[in-house]
Amino acid sequence: MKAQIKPRINQEGRIRLEEVIPLATPFVLFVDPSSACNFRCKFCPSGDATLIRESGRWQGTMDLGLYRKIIDDLKEFDEPLKVLRLYKDGEPLLNPNFADMVRIAKESGVARSVDTTTNGSLLDPERMKPVLDAGIDRINISVNGLSDDQFFEFTGVRVHFDTFVDNIRKLYEMKGQCEVLVKIAGDFLSEEDKERFFRIFGDYADRIFIENVAPCWPEFDVADRLNVALDRGIYDQPLGEVVTCPYIFYSLSVNSDGTVSLCFLDWARKLVVGDLRRESLKETWQGDQLFRHRVEHLEGKRKSNLVCGACGQLTHCLPDDIDPYAAVLLKRLLAERI
Repeated sequence: MKAQIKPRINQEGRIRLEEVIPLATPFVLFVDPSSACNFRCKFCPSGDATLIRESGRWQGTMDLGLYRKIIDDLKEFDEPLKVLRLYKDGEPLLNPNFADMVRIAKESGVARSVDTTTNGSLLDPERMKPVLDAGIDRINISVNGLSDDQFFEFTGVRVHFDTFVDNIRKLYEMKGQCEVLVKIAGDFLSEEDKERFFRIFGDYADRIFIENVAPCWPEFDVADRLNVALDRGIYDQPLGEVVTCPYIFYSLSVNSDGTVSLCFLDWARKLVVGDLRRESLKETWQGDQLFRHRVEHLEGKRKSNLVCGACGQLTHCLPDDIDPYAAVLLKRLLAERI
């Protein structure tokens, strides 16, 4: 097997957030090329048309003019982003301008790395060659089944599995310097299935990993929908919880309509802190709404916000813990605001 068994979130060499907060420039920016998805996965709110309709969330692809404006906004920061993540709620490759979005970002120099996460259904060579030529640095591929029937059971969509695998093989063969990661949720796989997953994809990826399903979406009961006990973390680590969310101190998420969410898991748009159709990204990053959320968390009041209060990301997926430094970070944040 060519691939390294390694998760998509790098655990090693992480910057100690307590030493750098507050940040003049975010480390990570999520930009959603498409809030729509061609799958109807049980574990994801984007797959529930009724739920999305009730939330009032706009469904569609990001306008290229708006995207260019976001890239220009990033030039106002002192440093480039560490990562520009071209995904959030939907399937990014549904945006017909996706390759142009990668190219514009890479040519601008506003990010050291540009990546995406895809359900893998649209990885045909004709679509992906322009994306690779544009210079994308990493593609994370979520595998949602190991057969036609498993795909349909989990995603509600018919996928020809042999073609799916062949497209990943072709992508890996022409990837150049792009890193390819393949992952799957292991909660419903037998030990035989797990071995088969590594056997099928292990030579067509740089990284490969079997994750656990995590209850990360706010106000969306994954455990109930999947009828599974989510008693271990996404990487099989013991569960824990923090008072202060670290993500809001180093990342920001731009929805496909240009609104800005506090969190990349804000599928229902209940945590909107800005709108890039009316203000700059730097104004949002330094704005009062984001500042109030950060103070609330550092004061130990995260659970007073009903959306943040039951966040499964902070129990099942957390890579950083700044709780021991909350008091000193609060003083630092307030001092900078004066």
